Parts: sequence; structure tokens; C-alpha cells
Amino acid sequence: MPSLELVTNVKLDDPKAFAKEFSKLGAETLRKPEAYISTSYTYNETLTFNGTFEPAFILQITSLDNINETVNEEYSQTFFKFFEEKLGTPGDRGYIVFFDPGRENIGFKSTHFGKIFGKK
Repeated sequence: MPSLELVTNVKLDDPKAFAKEFSKLGAETLRKPEAYISTSYTYNETLTFNGTFEPAFILQITSLDNINETVNEEYSQTFFKFFEEKLGTPGDRGYIVFFDPGRENIGFKSTHFGKIFGKK
């Protein structure tokens, strides 16, 4: 686990190649094995930001045990730079939502991570 869900109004020529690159970056940035990373790219032509359809994004990062004020700034810098390069979205055209739901609130292998790793 983590899950990175990207919604953008930027249509990509090769979304699968982007998703693979995004997955690798997510693993490196969040310092989690890529084997547990889940990424998605959703093109939404009706996504507006500041009342326009200029390139924009919304990213939700759901991750356990590594979301906090200090590292969220580092994560933001990395992902905003990546999206500017790959999507053409300036830093004032997107939001990143960081979410740590707690181990007991993420299901996996017919149980949840609280049972797998113990309560934190």
C-alpha cells in the first residue's frame, strides 16, 4: 500500500507508459516497495481549476504510516515537478490530498493491515 489516484484534464498519448513511470516515482518518493504501489490515471475533460480548462490535476495519495507535515512537503515538491514535466501543469493548477486512514481501515488478502502488521 500506497494508492495514488490521479485525475487530470490532460489527455495522454500513452497512459499505460505514464502509469508505469508514475508507479516507479511513487515507490521511490514514498519509500515503499513498488510491489505494493497502486496508481491510476483518469482523464477527465471537465476538470476545471480556477474556472478554466487549462491543464490541471487532483492527486489523492493514500498511504499508511508515512504521511505527515514534514514529508508531505517533500512529496509535494516531487509530484508537482513530475506533473509539470509530464502534464504541463504549473504548480498553481493542482491539489494533492494526503490521507492515512490507519492500518485497520485498509483491506488486503481478505483481512486488513492492522491484522497483518499489528496496530500502530
